[in-house]
Amino acid sequence: MRNTGLYIVVVVPLMVVLPLLVAALVQKRIAGVGFFRAVFYSPVVASMVVAGLIWSWLLSSDGLINSMLRGLRVVAEPVPFLTDSTVLLFSAMAMTVWKGLGYYMVVYLAALANVPRSFLEAAEVDGAGAVRRFTSVTMPLLRPTMVLVGTLSAIASAKVFAEVHTLSDGSAGPGGEARTIVYTIREAGLGLSGEAGYASAMSLALFLGTLGLPVFVTRLNSREQQA
Repeated sequence: MRNTGLYIVVVVPLMVVLPLLVAALVQKRIAGVGFFRAVFYSPVVASMVVAGLIWSWLLSSDGLINSMLRGLRVVAEPVPFLTDSTVLLFSAMAMTVWKGLGYYMVVYLAALANVPRSFLEAAEVDGAGAVRRFTSVTMPLLRPTMVLVGTLSAIASAKVFAEVHTLSDGSAGPGGEARTIVYTIREAGLGLSGEAGYASAMSLALFLGTLGLPVFVTRLNSREQQA
């Protein structure tokens, strides 16, 4: 539960902010912008197994990233991206953000297309710069979309399994210390000697927890709209 909670706390803000910034950058219709949209979206269509193999190669002790860091003399010894439980968890978070960035970018692009141009033009006439227009006009209008993205990414983070499994080669780090809730459910119910009842109980608790989040957010938004 601690690992899953940490996953949600770190990943959700990044998933809300980074895709919005990327969408704002690739929103304009200029030459070559379609290429960058495709680049950002390409991880979404890649399978989790392929993504895990790529990231395992990048983050291994003799992988590309450690080789670059040692070549630049940033570190003397390889960074334990995949062998230290805490670092492994953050490596999985980075993989989650990389994998979902393009998906939420498309969600924000659709929302940005619905922002009334008249509001932005009025702010520009009043002397607001590009940054001020984005923070004072665009972001408040995108609040419902940001809440949606935050809710979806929180639910996905609560159910994280594949990233930790693929990066750790099925071990969840030394001693299994990078286990998440879903990883624990899988371990509890695996095999002929597995505790199916215990795994089912944990699955039900996780389902009720993830179900309660959108219900809470919906009611909160309804109260704010009524106020």
